[in-house]
Amino acid sequence: MENICSQLLERCLLGETWTRDEMASALALDGGRVFLSTVVERLGDLFEPELSNTYSTLFTQVIHSVAPELVSRIHKAVPTSVAPTETMRVYVLSRVTLGADVAVTSVLMDAAKKKYPHAQVFFVGPRRSYELFETDSRISHLAAPYARSGTLAERLKASADLWLSDGIVIDPDSRLTQLGLISVCDENRYFCFPSRSYGGTGNDSLPTLAARWAQEVFGTANAQPWVAPRRSNNAAAEIAVSLGVGENPAKRCDDAFEKQLLHLLADTGASIVIDEGGDAEERARVQRALIPGMRTHSGSFASFASLISQSRLYVGYDSAGGHVASACGVPLISIAKGFVNKRMAARWRPNGVIIDGDDADALLHIHSAIHV
Repeated sequence: MENICSQLLERCLLGETWTRDEMASALALDGGRVFLSTVVERLGDLFEPELSNTYSTLFTQVIHSVAPELVSRIHKAVPTSVAPTETMRVYVLSRVTLGADVAVTSVLMDAAKKKYPHAQVFFVGPRRSYELFETDSRISHLAAPYARSGTLAERLKASADLWLSDGIVIDPDSRLTQLGLISVCDENRYFCFPSRSYGGTGNDSLPTLAARWAQEVFGTANAQPWVAPRRSNNAAAEIAVSLGVGENPAKRCDDAFEKQLLHLLADTGASIVIDEGGDAEERARVQRALIPGMRTHSGSFASFASLISQSRLYVGYDSAGGHVASACGVPLISIAKGFVNKRMAARWRPNGVIIDGDDADALLHIHSAIHV
């Protein structure tokens, strides 16, 4: 039965229609989780502009089926609001994932602060992401929990529970609106950065595109990614390392690679701190790869982000840590693996040395990059 989601994805990519029975079968698998991971995530990851309309058509049908109470809140057309000269409140929605909140959401918060210097700017999303920005006095937190591993119905509840009755809303293609499809405020106060289609078929990165969109819409130049976490209580190290893959196992290499990677770093003689990660699987991998004398970090990702900002080099798979290092201007070596196409890799590229994780000589390239 799981093949039904792959078949539905294939129909979407070919521009073909699908039947009501096919949709129902796809949504029935594991509470809609297979549909989300197989169909919805792939449509977004390809960054093909024409697939944005395909997604809107598909997910509109999903809402009719799973959450009919949200049908009246589906955007009938892309709002074309004009940015106001002044506003006292700006709500910037979270992308929910940590790396995206650094690479994209923080750029739009930077633009909001520049455009509206007297406004209160709210980060709307999970606390775990807000902690990356909490020491900035301009940023307040409005909690909007999102069941990232929940069923489709549970995730749609986040949209149903969110309505912002004042100020303006900046949407970075958030999961809280199911990628800009569900309204969370009056249309004339809503501004959505269409991250999957903006930039067309070019290969500019998402931070670059977000800044360009912000300049077009709000007239703010040079918006940049940034972080402002609380300073970690742990001592910083010269090299910060993460083996996290953001719940995407396709991004990682094998145990032998990770062990050799840490040996390469240990051979530099530099002090090293490795994040233990947020789940048991990552902690177990870190412990298997760990070299005696290396310190580990246990705690919030924001705490580790503070250590990254104080380091002289960051090394890790393409994930949130790399975006933090990039935002902080810390030299980095990012091991890129598991992208579905070249444009996805280009969109998510941080500023630093990028190593192809599928290259048989990846460790040699990392060795060379370390010693430049």
